[in-house]
Parts: sequence; C-alpha cells; structure tokens
Amino acid sequence: MGAPSAPAGVADPQRAWQNWTLNCQGCHRIDGSGDAQTAPSLAGIVAQFLLVPGGREYLARVPGVATSPFSDADLAELLNWMLWRFDAADLPADFKPYTAEEMHALRAAPLRLEANAQRTALLETLKRQRSP
Repeated sequence: MGAPSAPAGVADPQRAWQNWTLNCQGCHRIDGSGDAQTAPSLAGIVAQFLLVPGGREYLARVPGVATSPFSDADLAELLNWMLWRFDAADLPADFKPYTAEEMHALRAAPLRLEANAQRTALLETLKRQRSP
C-alpha cells in the first residue's frame, strides 16, 4: 500500500516537507506536537481552525507563517501540506487550498503580540460550536 497522495494545493510534497524540515520543525517538532515554550501543537488541531470564522486567516497571519522567507506560492503549498500532514482527519470536505494570491493578501497584515490571544479566542469558539 503506497503513501496517500497529497491534497490539492501541494504540487510537490517533497519540497513542502523540506521547507517544513528546514524552517518549521525546529519549533513545532518533527511530529507537529509543538512545545508550550516555543510553538503550539499542530498535530490533531491545525485543520480545526478552518472550521471557525477567522481561523483560515489566522493560520496565514501567525508570525512564523506571515513573516517567513518563502514566496507566496511556496508558503501556500507548505500551509496546505501542513494541514494534510498534521490534521487530515479534520480537513473540511469542502476545503479550498490556500493560493499564492490569498497568501500575499493575508501575510500583508501579520499578527504580532495578539497572535496568542487570537488563537485562544478561536479555540474557544470551536469549543462552543462543539458543545451540545
């Protein structure tokens, strides 16, 4: 049985993995588990941000994403790959991959000190949505 194919928006999974390894893995760890002292976990949670208003934008505007040295196209590919790699189970069925154009617009207004507060608010919204 072969490895699952990459989702739409990931032209080269090997390149996306290399970009992850060289630029993201140091803080988010190889398995995406993160560390409370360095970077939040992505594993089993990152795609859930797509389920709440403002979550999609948040993922593209967090400092490590928005201010990365990547081109808009490579950044879109990397973010699409991360969603698939670390939380494929929560990817919405109607997921539309990030594009270079979308990344360009979103990263023009990077989050700074407010990133943690926004993350907390988005997670609270998600929790409320899932409460009976």
